[in-house]
Amino acid sequence: MDKLVKMHRSRRYRMIAGVMGGIAEYLGWSPTLTRLLFVILSCASAAVPGILIYIVLWIMMPNATQDSYQ
Repeated sequence: MDKLVKMHRSRRYRMIAGVMGGIAEYLGWSPTLTRLLFVILSCASAAVPGILIYIVLWIMMPNATQDSYQ
């Protein structure tokens, strides 16, 4: 049985807080592609600013531990 993968802030693909890197690891996507999609969606959305979503995710997502990568 596969190990359960939990969403966390990445240590490997961290640029600011590791939020987009963690989402990319969770989804199995490229961190660069994930960041690019986030910026595009943030610019296209007038209702909720992307920076607000990023800050909320930064607060809510746990930081990765050594066990996260085993």
